[in-house]
Amino acid sequence: MRFRERVTPTIFAFLVSAMVIPAVLIVFWPINATVGIILAVACYLGICLMLWLSSPVIEIDSTTLRVGSARVPLRHIGDVTAYANRERARMAAGPELDARAWTCLRGWAPLSVRVEISDPLDPVPYWLFSTRRPVELQRELKRAAAAVQQR
Repeated sequence: MRFRERVTPTIFAFLVSAMVIPAVLIVFWPINATVGIILAVACYLGICLMLWLSSPVIEIDSTTLRVGSARVPLRHIGDVTAYANRERARMAAGPELDARAWTCLRGWAPLSVRVEISDPLDPVPYWLFSTRRPVELQRELKRAAAAVQQR
């Protein structure tokens, strides 16, 4: 494995989701306090689990780039652009976004990487996805793609 990153939510997202605890308690406390506490904790843990499971994993191995459930062989990787600046990443994901692009963007990770797809049979011109380490990912992806092309 050349690179691996799970794009998890920030601690702030987990803290904000804790607001479900008082909301559930307010509803169930008059009925049964014990049930209210159990349901409040269960709801919070369920939200935390969903946040964790919905966090995409970015992996680069010797032959493939994987982002979430999508995969592309490294031989079909073109130019790689790291958006290590929030404003530049916002522009790439907004006004400059091609509607045909494949995206995996998360609000809790404001930086991104754009990977051109050079497969002539693929209608997707590029991938744009969130990462917390765009420069490192760009460097490793270029190295991995160059190694594949040298074979």
